[in-house]
Amino acid sequence: MTVDDIEKVVSDFVSATKRSLAAGFQVIEIHAAHGYLMHQFLSPLSNTRSDEFGGSLENRMRFPLMIVKAVREAWPSDLPLFVRISATDWAGGPDELKLVGTGKNPTAKGWIFSEAIIFCAQLKKVGVDLIDCSTGGILADAKIPVGPNYQVPFAEAIRKNVDIMTGAVGLITNAVQAESVLHAESADAIFMAREMLRDPYFPVHAANELKFTIDDRPKQYGRA
Repeated sequence: MTVDDIEKVVSDFVSATKRSLAAGFQVIEIHAAHGYLMHQFLSPLSNTRSDEFGGSLENRMRFPLMIVKAVREAWPSDLPLFVRISATDWAGGPDELKLVGTGKNPTAKGWIFSEAIIFCAQLKKVGVDLIDCSTGGILADAKIPVGPNYQVPFAEAIRKNVDIMTGAVGLITNAVQAESVLHAESADAIFMAREMLRDPYFPVHAANELKFTIDDRPKQYGRA
């Protein structure tokens, strides 16, 4: 990408933000994870640029921060802005999980969690309200210790070290599990997708399981 290309993408994000506001959306989430464009700039595995957008961490963060700052300026201050990140490329394998909170991973050559912490601190400075904490996406053969709550430690560490709200994701599939993450103050929100596809009425079933009464469901649903 040329510098003109980069500036055009930033402008396109601003235009999309304005369209979202006009359409009535009340939350925006910028996707900077999973090998998409902003993650490609952040990770030294994919970013081999030699200009002001490559090399050092400061340079690799420059383009994503340009986008986020521009979106924040175009998005009303009273509406929340989320950013989804990959907290690690898992270039160091499962050991990255053991090193959460230590600020280092000497075995990894990709995007590592200590860099993600610094990036999140910068995101907070430009007005981001919540970090959606996922992982991976650059390496097709990354060794990821996939299992229930496997990404929650990243959300917890970012929450504590950056003092910003976080969302936990990844194989969180039932109400008690999700509620336990919140009660442990490991995250401020649970983001779910595949479970909602499997069970479109998951919120109702979760409320029943947790003995919570939903008072604002449409009256037409009452008969069911």
